[in-house]
Amino acid sequence: MQILSTKGLLTPSAGPSAGFRKASRLSALLAALALAATGCSGTESAKDDARHPAGSVVRVPQDFPTVQQAVDVAREGETVLIGPGVYRESVSVTKPRLVLRGTDRNKVVFDGGLRTANGITVTGAAGVVENLTVRNYLANGVLFTGVTDEKLQRRGAGGSAYDPLDTKRFPPVRGFRATRVTSYNNGLYGIYAFDARDGVIEESYASGHADSGIYVGQCKPCATLVRGNTVERNAVGIELTNASDQLSILGNRAAGNRVGITVNSNDLEALAPQQNAVIAGNVVTGNNSADSPEQADGGFGIGIGLGGGTGNRVQRNLVQGNRSVGVIITDPSGHPASGNRVEGNRVTGNGTDLVLASVDPGNCFTDNRPATQSPDRLERNAGCGSGRKGALPAGRATAVQAPPGVPFNRVPAPPSQPSLPDPTAPGKPATGLPGAVDPAAYPLPKDANAVPKAR
Repeated sequence: MQILSTKGLLTPSAGPSAGFRKASRLSALLAALALAATGCSGTESAKDDARHPAGSVVRVPQDFPTVQQAVDVAREGETVLIGPGVYRESVSVTKPRLVLRGTDRNKVVFDGGLRTANGITVTGAAGVVENLTVRNYLANGVLFTGVTDEKLQRRGAGGSAYDPLDTKRFPPVRGFRATRVTSYNNGLYGIYAFDARDGVIEESYASGHADSGIYVGQCKPCATLVRGNTVERNAVGIELTNASDQLSILGNRAAGNRVGITVNSNDLEALAPQQNAVIAGNVVTGNNSADSPEQADGGFGIGIGLGGGTGNRVQRNLVQGNRSVGVIITDPSGHPASGNRVEGNRVTGNGTDLVLASVDPGNCFTDNRPATQSPDRLERNAGCGSGRKGALPAGRATAVQAPPGVPFNRVPAPPSQPSLPDPTAPGKPATGLPGAVDPAAYPLPKDANAVPKAR
């Protein structure tokens, strides 16, 4: 069993565990993005001449025909309220505390036409994107980032082939929120928080992404909550790369991806190693979908994978029906996984339910009710609080051959999703987030077909 990684994309194959490593499968796409126009409409247009409408809400199309024009005119702390329609533009939000909201989540649609890189890019502090749909962009649906260089944004925000981020040049954007966003069939990520902190991604839906549906990366501390989302038919459902401290992944449903949830450390990006995330109360089921974008690395049939992370907690998750492995811990080069606790999960019906492929003795497994473990008697020999000394033999996941995938833009469109109950309510900028977070409020899910709820 070998685990390979492109920013967390896990690959099972024959042979001993070798941890996570970086691959360069995105080079052709990145080259295309470098040539793509940003598509922003009106950032250098008549915003200085435009008359601001009365009140604190700027409406599209009533006040301005394009969203970018409305964003340019809106003042700090105001709401841009977008009416039904298909908006064939890319929008850049640089002012702080702006709320970008659709009046109907399913009828306010940003469509990149497979020509432009990013749908909505937010670099202004405390920015909000909510109640709308973003599709058919070459890179990302919604991007929250402190990376203000547009050339880097077009390459996915991480630079050419994900060169390490210059954290002094690009400090993280402080405050962000995505609520009830539908993002599908974008070339890299659906909802992408990169070099961003103090945020929430909630009640959103992501499918048909060639990298991951929801991504949180290169933040320390992240101070971010990802809750109540559904991710389906992506290469990876939820991905955390070099994302550390005060990071909570709670009550999400990752189903029918190729890989459900990954947590990993990577020296080809900034802020390694990853540490201190809580993954609790999630449903991670049936991540074996051939009707999903194919990875060059071939990751398939994997529920939750931790690669090189330290001090993470995987608790009270329902992990079932993943053909290769339910939960696996492994070591990328230079970052042995250590101090991770896997406890109280329901891990059943997977190729191999629990796998410890890390050589570090500091990882533990307790009360997971699994059917299969590798190495044998894993919970007995590596139980939390057992005082184990020394490494165990490296465990192996079940080898699975990944089937051919489909192009990201060919994944079927998702069904309609719930809108905000009152889109005309006053907007709330993303300040003071994520607020109080209580992982214990998320019990072990009982229903694999529903998005888990807190108590």
